[in-house]
Amino acid sequence: MSSLATPASPSAFSLSGHRALITGASGGLGAHFAKVLAQAGADIVIAARRKEKLDEQAEAIAAQYGQEVMAVSMDVTQSMSVQSAFATISESGRPCDIIINNSGVAHNSWMVDMDEAEWAKVMDTNVTGVWRVASAAANALKTAHKPGSIINIASVLASNTALCAGGYATSKAAVAHMTRSLAVELTRSRIRVNAIAPGYFLSDINRDYLESDAGEKMRRRVPMQRFGDYHELDGALLLLASDAGSYMTGTTITVDGGHGIMPVA
Repeated sequence: MSSLATPASPSAFSLSGHRALITGASGGLGAHFAKVLAQAGADIVIAARRKEKLDEQAEAIAAQYGQEVMAVSMDVTQSMSVQSAFATISESGRPCDIIINNSGVAHNSWMVDMDEAEWAKVMDTNVTGVWRVASAAANALKTAHKPGSIINIASVLASNTALCAGGYATSKAAVAHMTRSLAVELTRSRIRVNAIAPGYFLSDINRDYLESDAGEKMRRRVPMQRFGDYHELDGALLLLASDAGSYMTGTTITVDGGHGIMPVA
């Protein structure tokens, strides 16, 4: 049988021997992603602005999964902070060949009512910050002559609109297009670039909204009639991070319970 016809074995999803960087890992999805990747066998580097909280998480993940875990301070809105974090990672012995570009901020206002400072914060974090990390990661991998996988976290709003979230939706649309553009640039360097576009997942950041009357109306618009659980992103994450997704680049996987395909009438 041709090797092209051989289905992927479970070992194709193993991340043993890999090292993964997760940004925005002080809590929420970032912290969850770090645990999932550690459980799959990857050594872990978690990054966020709050180093003290990261240190606690690093100890807990290492104790639970037995992987090497490192915590680095990184503010994706500051170029020097990103470069310093990658220098620290490099000095530790090897680059990260899996990058989960997860840092992001939301907002709750009409686009025309946003002041320039609020607009700049959303764009600098969600767009320029993603570019800063992806660029630094790609250059580190090129220097080390290693292949890699960059996974940007977009949103179902990258291809849809939502009231009072136009700036956020715009930033995530930019992330989705950036993913495709980077994929074209980096394929010859054996670096894959993909994205995950989550729908609505209950978290500390959005809990107040999703548990409000407006959130209940939102829930009823999801074909599955519920919001997502973090573990329901694990399959997409592991597929894109591992050799099981070795022929995928420039792709955005939407995980939203069918929300994005809901008919308008």
